Amino acid sequence: MEKLYVSDREIVVPGDILAEGIEYLPSGKAYREGEKIFASVMGMASVKGRVVKVIPLAGRYMPKKMDALVGKVIAVLPGGWSIEINSPYAADLPLAEGTSEYIPRGADLTRFFDLGDYIFAEVTLITETKFVKLSASRRPYRRLRGGILIEISPVKVPRLIGKQGSMVGMIKDATGCEIVVGQNGWVWAKGTPEKEALVEKIIKTIEVESHKKGLTDKIKKMLEENK
Repeated sequence: MEKLYVSDREIVVPGDILAEGIEYLPSGKAYREGEKIFASVMGMASVKGRVVKVIPLAGRYMPKKMDALVGKVIAVLPGGWSIEINSPYAADLPLAEGTSEYIPRGADLTRFFDLGDYIFAEVTLITETKFVKLSASRRPYRRLRGGILIEISPVKVPRLIGKQGSMVGMIKDATGCEIVVGQNGWVWAKGTPEKEALVEKIIKTIEVESHKKGLTDKIKKMLEENK
């Protein structure tokens, strides 16, 4: 017997039956037991043909190699910088990966990244002990000067970015703000104080309503009303 119990974009909770039958394939936070597919977390169901997926509505950031993220310098060390990345994992930015220029021994490292600075960096390595190595030695990775930090659930980042960057691109164009989106759920925005406040309002709306239809039209209207 084959049966689909949920519709696309429907909200599900752990233990909900999503589908029945071996023709259906689980993905994301969906799993199979026998011929039935269940949700393992609270999230939004995605049905694409025979693939049934659950997209979590909340969760901590778990780093992956080549992720681009926004981090905060929490310590300046002899060999580099310790970085907070909104994750259970610890992370550091080694001296050799801090910049493309040569840093001589004994140099003042705060000239490059100081305590409390935000940075845009790439995950280059995750060790067996779950320690994360970062790099900011090539563009677009760099120190983020000024601006504000906006925090959202990491699972909402794809909705904020949009298909081929369409959503975040629309926000940038309408506000004139520079916006950097980290896969870890930290978003940096820089513009006038009024535009930064608008960007924060827009991003928080996307976070709360990411599962709803018509979100793009709503965001477009909000931006037009605040021109």
